[in-house]
Amino acid sequence: MTKKITGAEYSLAKIFSSEFEFFIPSYQRPYAWSVDQASELLDDLVAFHEEEDEEGYFLGSIVLIKSEGEARAEVIDGQQRLTTLTILLGAIADAHDGELRDEIESYIVEPGKKIEKIPSKPRLALRERDRSFFEKYVQKFAIDALIELDPVALDNEAQRNIRENAECFRSELEKRFSTPDALQDFVSFMVTRCYLVAVSTPTQESAFRVFSVMNSRGLDLQPTDIIKADIIGQMKDEKTRTKYNQKWEDMEVELSRSGFNDLFSFVRMIYAKEKAKRSVLEEFRQHVLPKNPDPGAFIDDVLEPFADALADIRNASVAATSHAEIINSYIRWLQRIDNSDWIPPAMLFLKNNRNKPARVARFFQLLERVAAYMHVDRYNVNDRTTLYASLIEDVEKGMEPDQCDALQFDRKWSKKFREALNGDIYKLKPRRRNYLILRLDSFISDGAATYDPKVLTIEHVLPQNVEDDSEWTAWWPDEDEREKWVHRIANLVPLNKKKNSAAQNYEFGKKCHVYFTGPKNVSSYALTSQVIAQATWTPKSLKQRQESLLKIFAENWELDLL
Repeated sequence: MTKKITGAEYSLAKIFSSEFEFFIPSYQRPYAWSVDQASELLDDLVAFHEEEDEEGYFLGSIVLIKSEGEARAEVIDGQQRLTTLTILLGAIADAHDGELRDEIESYIVEPGKKIEKIPSKPRLALRERDRSFFEKYVQKFAIDALIELDPVALDNEAQRNIRENAECFRSELEKRFSTPDALQDFVSFMVTRCYLVAVSTPTQESAFRVFSVMNSRGLDLQPTDIIKADIIGQMKDEKTRTKYNQKWEDMEVELSRSGFNDLFSFVRMIYAKEKAKRSVLEEFRQHVLPKNPDPGAFIDDVLEPFADALADIRNASVAATSHAEIINSYIRWLQRIDNSDWIPPAMLFLKNNRNKPARVARFFQLLERVAAYMHVDRYNVNDRTTLYASLIEDVEKGMEPDQCDALQFDRKWSKKFREALNGDIYKLKPRRRNYLILRLDSFISDGAATYDPKVLTIEHVLPQNVEDDSEWTAWWPDEDEREKWVHRIANLVPLNKKKNSAAQNYEFGKKCHVYFTGPKNVSSYALTSQVIAQATWTPKSLKQRQESLLKIFAENWELDLL
């Protein structure tokens, strides 16, 4: 058996063929791509398909334990893409009947060949815990049944991600492709012009070595090192080169090597005002350097001020004669958002307005509101990039925060925000759900509380499941009404302890006394203290509380709901 490492480029038609039989080993992490990553992949595929008639689209690389001449391939790196592509193909197949559906099915399930002794089976086998679920709903095209499942009732986050991504693909495909022929053209592009590089090795040891090298975070040559050579290399005077080389290294030390690389990505966004299509190095050379031909001025007037702004944002350490704590408080809330797309416009505004602290405070107040809305309403990266690009343009024009269109909430936006806040908050991803609960608690406590997300759990007051002879059933006899209210924000409280499954279904009074009270449990959560003060927890009291909490959100986020 050969022990050599091989690598080759394969179209998806070859990846999802009898040449490969993919297995996700049990030690791999669960399927983790959310709607953000899945919708971004679809957006990129559709955009490339519409803009390019002949070129191929590169989907990245995968690392496999695979012996030459054998189909079995243990996936060391690449399971997120392989799983997501399978879900996308399954959603496309589900949208078709007849011959085309059968063709797409052959990319998802090996049809088998008795003569060649190839059995019929799925081309991708997930980890054991999710394998049968994935096969039942995705690989057997039961997309309708999958979407109808209650996310809260699913076993784990991986299954919820599979369900949400299938629902996202189904919805987006219906919007983007109005005819069967258009969808057929797209899937043809996917399988014939989209490529993965498969790096294969027959042993686990060498596979992990390849994976480690490909994902190394060591001190390899970074794009910033090449850009440094481009810029400082233009300086003819040795003393000048030494001076600016020291400035460069000081910025890198201040931000850390990874933070310094982030700085260049953020500066690229400020200049390009669009999602990156190529490497940071290529795009920096295209969008940034031509507008800054003087290397010294670029470092003094662009890179260094942006580096200072980024350091203040990363550390929530903006210093000012007034409003400093307010500014840094908003930054700390922004840091709880599940993306960093808000940072480029924040850097630009802070760089341009350092001597106007009241103006900076108002900007970050409005920025936190719009970032929170996109966080809760599950905007994907392309939608966020479009909005923040518009904001960057407004900041470059010197507009006041209240003049920036991207930061304004008219009645339509306010209504959409309220609808999102009025929904089943518990079904959101934990980071989104926790953000909302803690932000609401901070509004109620006037910002006096501090929070440690490492010990936070969110608990239902009205339990998800109630006994027939319980007080809960007497208060909530209508099961449909219980289902309607159980996951909404009025019924959720933050706790500083791990959930106690035995206590979750206590009667209301006992639950408040045993489960919600005590210094180790309630901490400084104003929301939880409010619940303890209640005598009952009936539909009437919960509806009143919901309206009260929505009003608090509206007042603090300045939503136009009149």
